[in-house]
Amino acid sequence: MLRPGCILSTFLLSTLFIPYCIAEVGNVTKAGEEDAIMVQGPVNQGVTYDARSVIVNGKRELLFSGAIHYPRSTPDMWPDLIEKAKQGGLNTIETYVFWNAHEPVQGQFNFEGQNDLVKFIKLIHEKNMYAVVRLGPFIQAEWNNGGLPYWLREIPEIIFRSDNEPFKEQMKRYVTMIINKLKEEKLFAPQGGPIILAQIENEYNTIQLAYREKGVSYIQWAAKLALGMDVQIPWVMCKQKDAPDPIINTCNGRHCGDTFYGPNKPNKPSLWTENWTTQFRVFGDPPSQRSAEDLAYSAARWFSKNGSMINYYMYYGGTNFGRTSSSFTSTRYYDEAPIDEFGLLREPKWGHLKDVHKAINLCKRALLWGTPTVEKLSPELQAIVWQQPGTQVCAAFLSNNNTHQSQTINFKGQQYFLPPRSISILPDCRTVVFNTNQITGQHNVRNYVRSETANKNFKWEMYREVPPTGGKIESEEPLEHWVTTKDTTDYLWYIAKLNLGERDLPMKKGAIPVLRVASQGHGLHAFVNGEFVGTEHGSKVEKNFVYQKPAAFKEGTNHIALLSYVVGLPDSGAYMEHRYAGPRSVTILGMNTGTLDISENGWSLQVGLVGEEKKIFTEEGSKSVNWTKVDQGGPITWYKGYFDAPEGNEPVLITMTGMGKGFVWINGNNIGRYWMSYLSALKLPTQSEYHIPRAFLKPKNNLIVIFEEEQGTPKDVSISTANRDTICSIVSELHPPSPSLFENKAGIVRPLVDDLKPKAELTCPDQKKIVSVNFASFGDPFGSCGALVQGNCTAPASKQVVENHCLGKPSCKIPVEAAAFGNINGACPPNGPKTLAVQVTCSK
Repeated sequence: MLRPGCILSTFLLSTLFIPYCIAEVGNVTKAGEEDAIMVQGPVNQGVTYDARSVIVNGKRELLFSGAIHYPRSTPDMWPDLIEKAKQGGLNTIETYVFWNAHEPVQGQFNFEGQNDLVKFIKLIHEKNMYAVVRLGPFIQAEWNNGGLPYWLREIPEIIFRSDNEPFKEQMKRYVTMIINKLKEEKLFAPQGGPIILAQIENEYNTIQLAYREKGVSYIQWAAKLALGMDVQIPWVMCKQKDAPDPIINTCNGRHCGDTFYGPNKPNKPSLWTENWTTQFRVFGDPPSQRSAEDLAYSAARWFSKNGSMINYYMYYGGTNFGRTSSSFTSTRYYDEAPIDEFGLLREPKWGHLKDVHKAINLCKRALLWGTPTVEKLSPELQAIVWQQPGTQVCAAFLSNNNTHQSQTINFKGQQYFLPPRSISILPDCRTVVFNTNQITGQHNVRNYVRSETANKNFKWEMYREVPPTGGKIESEEPLEHWVTTKDTTDYLWYIAKLNLGERDLPMKKGAIPVLRVASQGHGLHAFVNGEFVGTEHGSKVEKNFVYQKPAAFKEGTNHIALLSYVVGLPDSGAYMEHRYAGPRSVTILGMNTGTLDISENGWSLQVGLVGEEKKIFTEEGSKSVNWTKVDQGGPITWYKGYFDAPEGNEPVLITMTGMGKGFVWINGNNIGRYWMSYLSALKLPTQSEYHIPRAFLKPKNNLIVIFEEEQGTPKDVSISTANRDTICSIVSELHPPSPSLFENKAGIVRPLVDDLKPKAELTCPDQKKIVSVNFASFGDPFGSCGALVQGNCTAPASKQVVENHCLGKPSCKIPVEAAAFGNINGACPPNGPKTLAVQVTCSK
């Protein structure tokens, strides 16, 4: 029965709708008595905070956020990405705002297509989710120049991110422009929109000391700038211990539950703005991973220790199209996130995080209105209990911090089994609904399927550039790369003429001079008398390098052409306006007269390539050069072909087998840098497959243009589609039930007792059905999805049982209990729990 003054509403908890009642006290509503399970308030009260949480329109929130960057995907992908994030248990989407994407030329703005910030925020709102915008305007993000437009460097006397008037003037103008644009569209929460938090600056503490007192005064100025925007939402500064009041300092890292020293004032909530879901990769890196178990552990730890917001960086990484990636960063960004580069769910990471979000949400009332106590049960065992005073509302987090051994914990008179380095969540302080180390969600494998349609009758043509013998810019010595190109291209030719007499050349028979170039980065290709003589490059760690290779100089006039290239501007560090690249000295070793220094003998420079200037990667521009039949390949060569769109609607990719380094354009759209020749320690390219968004394709005759810098040829390049139709489940008899198998009445979480038995659950993507069971074993199987292996024991009926439950269905549940599988052959470990491992294939 409702009390006077209560509001009747509903709250979806798993599949149950439970009525609840709230009572408003002051500006923030508080939970009612035994029939209240959450807090709710009138709309448009604004966004505030206290020591416990962010408060949106009078409602306390636990914020589960995921980073999705709008320029790293195409607008047609945005609704699906946001929906998948919501289905994964998120209620918030976070994005940076990219200054150099929106203002590539000073005073000229771009908010179209992939840069349509307003459309992206509105789509978040349509999904009834919150938004967090991180304006920076310096963002880092492994994005070219950390998001700062190149033209800033050319403003006289500018010093980035310091108490410097030229920089502050431009920053204020830009921030004001973005805020006004969002205000005009009524996108801030007090206006009825989704934006509840905004960020000014980004990880400034890491460089603040370099600017001394100018750093301190700058951060104070940046805070005043933000607060003066009057958007009536809280502002944050990540990793900024001295964030000026009322701005909230937040944590970035992998384990903020143990490394964050807390807000710098007791009235601020604990917010985690970047929980890194993996490690971004630079060219030359091997594959990187962060396990689903470790991510879930970090989330449970954070919320158990007073955290109220977590943001996964990245939840979807996407693609660094064109020249947008920072120095040496690969084109594929955070592919190991819960949603992979192609927009497909990466399991078990997506599903395991979904389950931890469910489990934490079941603790919501205890976390938001309770009081925590910490009980140290042993050096490695800990119980954190949240109890709402005067009620039975109770939630517990049981931790085993031993990284190698399972432990048994005695809590409230009961024994609980805890796997190594794990946290069990008990939303009723009695029943384990989730353990961070025990995955009940499914696993999957990404498959690439070569397209018959796209690769049919693929005929390549080529256009080879000729190393220039002169350029438009004259200089006594080599000029700095970025100052000369203004970051309009990766490429800059350095050209010199060298007259040599007979006595200059080596007298010893067979001796060949050596061309030596010391460069500030990032790489170069050298040509002497029109012939390619070699290539060299630096790395993310050491951008400087020395090129030193033999070159066949001749008597008379010699033409030296050095094609310098960069792989993105740096994205971090102090004094970013003073970063340099390109050759700084050129010498010839082994001459008869000794080492010949030609660094100051006069140079001409040419910005960019002929193919770039003529835009031969477009249909119209491609007609401006003479394309010929492909030969054995070679450096600075363009390749052109046509293909039809692959069958179906699955994501499309190109595999760059046989190529070296360069760019790919599809119908004039630059899909990013490829670099197959830069091998990791595993002797493999960091990235071989490159995403082609479906939005870039036509049904027929798609123009593909490749610029190859090195020696590759496209004969083995192929177009494929990607899917995750191989799915698996690996569940033991000891797994806790799904967090959804709980109901909530009068604020007390209660288990649905009939459903507490563990189950293996499989769900095909995209409405497909299970067409085959490739592996099934109830016993002690091992391995991973795509490589499961039968152990020492198994139930012979395993495959038949799974087929009976799953074949022909889009989803299925298989009970993980001995009675369902009958006899077991072989020798299972004594007294050990049995495990069911299943792998199936899905198809239309």
